[in-house]
Amino acid sequence: MSDIPHQNLAVIGHVDHGKSTMVGRLLYETGSVPEHVIEQHKEEAEEKGKGGFEFAYVMDNLAEERERGVTIDIAHQEFDTDEYNFTIVDCPGHRDFVKNMITGASQADNAVLVVAADDGVAPQTREHVFLARTLGIDELIVAVNKMDVVDYSEDTYKQVVSDVKDLLKQVQFNTEDASFIPTSAFEGDNVSEPSENTPWYDGETLLEALNSLPVPEPPTDAPLRLPIQDVYTISGIGTVPVGRIETGTLNTGDNVSFQPSDVGGEVKTIEMHHEEVPSAEPGDNVGFNVRGIGKDDIRRGDVCGPADEPPTVAETFQAQLVVMQHPSVITAGYTPVFHAHTAQVACTIESIDKKMDPSSGEVAEENPDFIQSGDAAVVTVRPQKPLSIEAASNIPELGSFAVRDMGQTIAAGKVLSVNE
Repeated sequence: MSDIPHQNLAVIGHVDHGKSTMVGRLLYETGSVPEHVIEQHKEEAEEKGKGGFEFAYVMDNLAEERERGVTIDIAHQEFDTDEYNFTIVDCPGHRDFVKNMITGASQADNAVLVVAADDGVAPQTREHVFLARTLGIDELIVAVNKMDVVDYSEDTYKQVVSDVKDLLKQVQFNTEDASFIPTSAFEGDNVSEPSENTPWYDGETLLEALNSLPVPEPPTDAPLRLPIQDVYTISGIGTVPVGRIETGTLNTGDNVSFQPSDVGGEVKTIEMHHEEVPSAEPGDNVGFNVRGIGKDDIRRGDVCGPADEPPTVAETFQAQLVVMQHPSVITAGYTPVFHAHTAQVACTIESIDKKMDPSSGEVAEENPDFIQSGDAAVVTVRPQKPLSIEAASNIPELGSFAVRDMGQTIAAGKVLSVNE
């Protein structure tokens, strides 16, 4: 492991605003795309008469491959700067991007919002900003991208900055800390080097802005919470649950409890990267074996925690919900699927308690009849089968969820309180 601190970084924004080219550019500029991969694409570009090292061609291919899961494995979503080792959580363009961004394994500490200068604030821009706010992303770096398309116009840049600031204020994002960088992911302007094309801009480059992000606090002082992704049977060891530690530490000899399956035992061994380790901490992907636990006792969606501070199981919970897209209206009795950490459980919205004004955070209406796209509300939710979930104020890592229906993410939310 490197000694530099790690950050999860979300790259958000509208699908056509150059996100994947920006991700590619960051990977390229930080030397994170292996040379042979670049070479291979370069040759292809030249064969197709797109020579002169057509960067975007290479990047689009990388982006496509990444979506198809070819040649570029998970490891290449990482890049190092002088200050941090970054993991880009979930690749741009991924259709489950929103869901994955909310459900744990990819919770971002900070985000880069890509907004195209020639298009400005688009519906998806709005949705992703809403999301970032709901998920408690602390700092937003705004890349005003495709400056090459608008001839590096300072006026256009200023207009986009002003529109984005208005959007951020609507969702109570602190615009004081946000940096707005005029970039071209395609040409490389202001990504790692200051651009001669924007003499009117004297702020940071994108990599400088990433370097100056605050260090995230590792959540080791919270009790252990380890959502289970899979359960394997491994000869010679037995049952091995696998998952990523969200908070706390896991040590051999610990007494643990799995909820909502409600079984427990003593941790015999912990394995990480095919090596046995005595303990593991937040961010670590582990496989572990617990004395007396069989393959059928636990399942994906369970959460492992200390026996004396077991994960909370909700009878009902109250949550703050942001509706991003829904073809009609949401009323009490609606039962979509809630995705929280690794669990997917159908839950009924029992009551809509209040509608919030997203710009002020004040209550706009008590007990409204319905909510619709763009609304923020406080709702009471009843899981249809046991679900382990935590209040975001206690354990934020297990306090957020996505709501899916009809093949899309329709809402995002965080848990205010749990009725156990």
